[in-house]
Amino acid sequence: MSPATLVSLAGPISTEAGPGLFLRIVLIASVVGVGLLAWLLVRAGRNN
Repeated sequence: MSPATLVSLAGPISTEAGPGLFLRIVLIASVVGVGLLAWLLVRAGRNN
């Protein structure tokens, strides 16, 4: 997906100018996902 497509999809869910809320949601979800992935990798390494 191109960034322009993401911006156009984010338009209806954001009341601000631009995709501010959408980008915040994506950023928070990716931080949580990276944390979960790191936790799983640490657990897998400890079990060996």
